[in-house]
Amino acid sequence: MKIGTPRETFAGEARVALTPASAAQLQKLGHECLVESGAGQAAGFTDDAYREAGVTVVDSASELFAQSDFITKVRAPNDDEVGMLNGDKSLISFFWPAQSTDLLNAVAGTGANVLAMDMVPRISRAQKMDALSSMANIAGYRAVIEAGNNFPRFFTGQITAAGKVPPAKVLVIGAGVAGLAAIGAAQSLGAIVRAFDVRPEVAEQIESMGAEFLFLDFDDASDGAETGGYAAPSSPEFREKQLALFREQAPDVDIVITTALIPGRDAPKLWLADMVESMKRGSVVVDLAAERGGNCDATVMDEKVVTDNGVTVIGYTDFPSRMATQSSELYATNIRHMLSDLTPEKDGVIVHDMEDDVIRGATVAFEGDVTFPPPPPKVQAIAAKKPAAPEKTPEELAAEEVAAAKRAGRNQIGLLAIGAVLMFFIGQYAPASFMKHFIVFVLAVFVGFQVIWNVSHSLHTPLMAVTNAISGIIILGALLQVGSSSIIVTILAAISVLIATINVVGGFMVTRRMLQMFQKS
Repeated sequence: MKIGTPRETFAGEARVALTPASAAQLQKLGHECLVESGAGQAAGFTDDAYREAGVTVVDSASELFAQSDFITKVRAPNDDEVGMLNGDKSLISFFWPAQSTDLLNAVAGTGANVLAMDMVPRISRAQKMDALSSMANIAGYRAVIEAGNNFPRFFTGQITAAGKVPPAKVLVIGAGVAGLAAIGAAQSLGAIVRAFDVRPEVAEQIESMGAEFLFLDFDDASDGAETGGYAAPSSPEFREKQLALFREQAPDVDIVITTALIPGRDAPKLWLADMVESMKRGSVVVDLAAERGGNCDATVMDEKVVTDNGVTVIGYTDFPSRMATQSSELYATNIRHMLSDLTPEKDGVIVHDMEDDVIRGATVAFEGDVTFPPPPPKVQAIAAKKPAAPEKTPEELAAEEVAAAKRAGRNQIGLLAIGAVLMFFIGQYAPASFMKHFIVFVLAVFVGFQVIWNVSHSLHTPLMAVTNAISGIIILGALLQVGSSSIIVTILAAISVLIATINVVGGFMVTRRMLQMFQKS
């Protein structure tokens, strides 16, 4: 199968869907790779780099489409590219089928199969193909860099001979992939980071990264997540509480990064005009939802504006493209994993299995038919919560302890009875001298087992002392038998001395190391 990647024609798009590294992996799957000349130039990948990786470089998009069976792109195809598709070809790219109905119908009319990378279901098995998360991760990181580029102070606090510089205070609204990436970047730069999300389960993730989670005092504390792991739309009462919290934070924070966006829906307005007006001069708002209207009232898509009170509002929509090399590497890896699943035998033969949850979910057009929207995956992204086991009363717990003690007693009595029967049968045939020593041995084993078994697991050092004592007794007994007239007894006694000595020495070494843990250097 020939995999072809054309040069992106969308204005300002610097990413490419195939890198030399991903091409090498695709060739191992049995595919042949082609790329249009200059396709990777803006991302830092020269034509020579592709040639060195075994990729065929063609001169034009028309030539590439004519020779390729599978087209990989970043952006959705334009009208000219749609015209070059047919029933023998397949396309992988971001497509946004819910917002591109006319384009979807046009592509389906050509008979080509289309897999939308933005439709990959959010289940565990598909994480390696989750291009939305890959790009959101880069957008969150880049948002902090853009904020720092426009913020007139340091992120971290400093105390210098010239004076004291307070740390920047950053508020991240929405703790999805982009939000968590922004939190990590801002935290690493030394800022004081706060974050808010309607989903309570992300509070631990935020706090584990060193940021402060802003809790909302709201009576209805239900989970704000919906199918797919995205945040669900909020109720009017919740929204009022949410906006009140943001108004309280606006005069205090220096940088606000908003990431609240659900694919296929307009961005909710969260940072209103009065909040922007209450921010300090020099503050920065970075709106990652600008492509769908923005979370901030002052956002202008693809522009940076400065309000009358000196607040910079950034509404760029090309954050991943501003880090084209890294974005292309991650996106090309997502594409490669998708093609790996489409090539189950690793023989260069594409198998478009519509029974596969991931492939079916991403397929929006198949054999001339529109297959969007897909059915829900058999495995949900968020599993249903298991009903909590009812708490037991003190009486029930006491009854269980009594029952457990009785079971243990019955088991011990049964073992003793079995041991007594075995001793009886052995005594019927063994000589009296053997039985005398054997009974002492059995009793020693029983006593030693009871002593060691009942030592608490937290008392490892005392346990070592007990085992050392037992090993010392073994050494003493073995030394008394070394001079025996029987060669077998002498050999066994020597082996016992060796093994018990190793145990004693090891026990002292472990004990010494454990005691050193509690000593100050």
